[in-house]
Amino acid sequence: MSAPRVIEPRTPAPRDVWREVYESDPHALVYHAPAWVDLLTAFGGYEDASRLYVLEDGRLAVLPMVRRRPFSGLLREASYPPAWGMGGVIASGGVRSSDVAAVFADLTSRRAVRTSLRPNPLTGPVWEAAHPPGVVAVPRLAHVLDLEGGFDHVWSKRFTGQARTAVRKAERSGLTVTSDTSGQLLPIFYELFERSLDRWAAAQNEPRALARWRGHRRDPLRKLQLTAEWLGESCRVWVAWLDGRPAAGILVIRGPSANYTRGAMDKELAGPTRANYLLHRLAVEDACAAGCRYYHMGETGLSSPLAQFKTRFGAQPQPYAEYHIEAVPLIALDRALRRSVKRVIGFKDVPGHAQSAPRRQTAARPRR
Repeated sequence: MSAPRVIEPRTPAPRDVWREVYESDPHALVYHAPAWVDLLTAFGGYEDASRLYVLEDGRLAVLPMVRRRPFSGLLREASYPPAWGMGGVIASGGVRSSDVAAVFADLTSRRAVRTSLRPNPLTGPVWEAAHPPGVVAVPRLAHVLDLEGGFDHVWSKRFTGQARTAVRKAERSGLTVTSDTSGQLLPIFYELFERSLDRWAAAQNEPRALARWRGHRRDPLRKLQLTAEWLGESCRVWVAWLDGRPAAGILVIRGPSANYTRGAMDKELAGPTRANYLLHRLAVEDACAAGCRYYHMGETGLSSPLAQFKTRFGAQPQPYAEYHIEAVPLIALDRALRRSVKRVIGFKDVPGHAQSAPRRQTAARPRR
């Protein structure tokens, strides 16, 4: 595929034009808004590297992107860094394969050590069609629930009978649910998150201290608090309680679509009461009331139990890939190092934990 010609990109992208593109793309997520890049820069260590493209047909495209501030000279850029959500291109009226091809042509012509792109899973086929030779593609799998028709339709036609039964059981189990957009529930959510880290560590034969270090490094409490502060009403924490004790919690951020971004639980309390089913039922209803188009349920990996849980809500599997443009094979080196560390500590991949699922990587040519 020959990439369309683009006028010289502008970086960083002008905020006013960026917002117009964001509002016109039907698949845009809150991650694609200028505010999300501002959040990363406020967190520290990153600077705005977004790029505005004027396409050959006169349409506009924006690539939200950041680079690590201490390494600006090395041009290690990402849309987005790990644990910071989905990036990729947004465009006037929606992204086309020709738009992605133009962006790939621009990025591969630059002298960057590595440029990483993790697009919206719903645009996976568009990216696959534009994937050029030599760009590393790491296959991924996410699940997304279509909210068209409103909550009553989603509940009766998309939720499976098993999901509705689990929700009703949760409603009879004595659970109470609170939600908040001010960040006040985040310390409670983080306690549940740390319990989840300990549970995963035991299941994976990983030292507890190492699991907590990785979890805190990926998602420090300050990051979640800053997200709540920066997004305001668009960031909601849900917590289910049993007899005054927190059983489970989820973090959902909203833009044109909603994204379930983090979950944690006390398994002994949440499992028997089906707390997670009730939390997602309420979050889906809230997203429908807010006019969201989709409810993204996040990365699934190779976890069959996790995929089964999501499909019970009517979420559909969305195969896609993240892409890496590399001057040196950093991804391969990183994966080799991780495998070595796992062998040393006797790490066990757990099928029910999506983050532990192995990922295949390829540099295959795009389908014609």
